[in-house]
Amino acid sequence: MSDAQPQLTPPEAARWAARSGLPLAGDRSQAVAATADHIHSVVAVLRELDFADTPPAAHRVAEEAHDAAV
Repeated sequence: MSDAQPQLTPPEAARWAARSGLPLAGDRSQAVAATADHIHSVVAVLRELDFADTPPAAHRVAEEAHDAAV
């Protein structure tokens, strides 16, 4: 995670989960905090990418032929 963003602590993760109506068991807050930090770091990298000339995904899906064969 970048130095600009502080990491989510387990007590903060538990507090945010409880505010959302999803209280965590005591042993889950560490894993939830680590997962949230990882997701945040991935999203931060994606925000830095330049997609200016990339068509939307729906454009490519319309061009693909789907084959249900296994």
